[in-house]
Amino acid sequence: MTDTTVNSKAAARVNKKSLLEVDTLTRRRNSSETRFKCYGIVAILIGLFFLAALLFAIFSNGTSAFTQTFISLDVTLDKAKIEKAEASIVKTSKYRAMIAGSLREKLEEKGVKTDMKDKDLLKIMSSGAPATVREFVLANPDKIGSTAQFNLVASSRVDGYMKGRVTREDLVNDKNLNAVHLDIVDKLRETATVVKRFNWQFILGADASDSRPEQAGIGVAMIGSFYMMLVVLLLALPIGVAASIYLEEFAPKNRITDLIEVNISNLAAVPSIVFGILGLAAFIQFAHLPQSAPLVGGLVLTLMTLPTIIISTRASLKSVPPSIRSAALGIGASKMQSVFHHVLPLAMPGILTGTIIGLAQALGETAPLLLIGMVGFIASEFPDGVVSGFLSPNSAMPAQIYEWAKRADPAFYERAWGGIIILLLFLMTMNVVAIILRRRFERRW
Repeated sequence: MTDTTVNSKAAARVNKKSLLEVDTLTRRRNSSETRFKCYGIVAILIGLFFLAALLFAIFSNGTSAFTQTFISLDVTLDKAKIEKAEASIVKTSKYRAMIAGSLREKLEEKGVKTDMKDKDLLKIMSSGAPATVREFVLANPDKIGSTAQFNLVASSRVDGYMKGRVTREDLVNDKNLNAVHLDIVDKLRETATVVKRFNWQFILGADASDSRPEQAGIGVAMIGSFYMMLVVLLLALPIGVAASIYLEEFAPKNRITDLIEVNISNLAAVPSIVFGILGLAAFIQFAHLPQSAPLVGGLVLTLMTLPTIIISTRASLKSVPPSIRSAALGIGASKMQSVFHHVLPLAMPGILTGTIIGLAQALGETAPLLLIGMVGFIASEFPDGVVSGFLSPNSAMPAQIYEWAKRADPAFYERAWGGIIILLLFLMTMNVVAIILRRRFERRW
């Protein structure tokens, strides 16, 4: 009797609250959930802000590297001067005089007179301008004695002045250029003799010495990166996939395989410069392979990329349902047939994605290349052939960017930012290809 009365009173107290009324505990839980959502949104916005700031810094500093200032001149290719130039030790001296004469004629047409010597007057041009004229003469001997138009590269200071990077105040203590040179540039700009154009030399050209930053290009370094990635692809993909298939599908589960798996995971976390030390000791000092060669760089990056490919491939193989294997074995297929005919095709999207991501990681590595000499070497010429591309000394895009960033001239620093833009475009392209391949080969079950 007493228990029934107490339970009735408790039930009455409970029934006094409506189900539509939010109690204190539920209100706290909803508030906590709302705060967590706000934290997530704030974190995403902070990440997007820093990403936007990074991209803005890269493109604002690097887009100017894709334009270059040129000076258009009609140079008379005097036959007597050319013959004297080719007979002398300093073969570009007469070509320099011909360029200076054409420049003076252009200034006289504009009504500008100057008492500058040829050496001082030509400071508004790249030091490689005479070599450009000479190369044209050697390639077109029939043009000797006539007048040809040349678009000669302006000096880095003039190029910086045209882009707003260099001001007249900056040239007060400059030994290469002064305000008189800038007055000449302004006069030539009025007649469209000095113009800014798209700089194909930066994309397709080779690196230059410290005295010619305006002629530096990343084209040869791109070729070096291509050969390195080719070595990584041809070695890392088959070795990594084969090792993954064996460890995941065929290897017995014992202490040895457990030790191998732990070491593979540890290798994925090893700093990349350690692989550079390993490559220096194994491939250069022991195997005596050529230093600064893309072959050695590719072998070093292969060692660094293998753990990533093995881990991603094993994850892709594990994602295939066991029922696929059981069904294949149930209809009489062998273990190898079930793996290669059923499991591997289903895991292929993940394998391709992991491989491309590993290649993209290797493409942006600089530290391993420091120790095998690919930074100290200035890549000034394209390789002669396929064998030369693998074995001849060369550089790579990240190594070339590092080399430009540590040089003193601001023009090299500008090109370092431009090289980062090209490298980012390559990395974005590889990631887009990975996404497309994954969706193209993805199968549903």
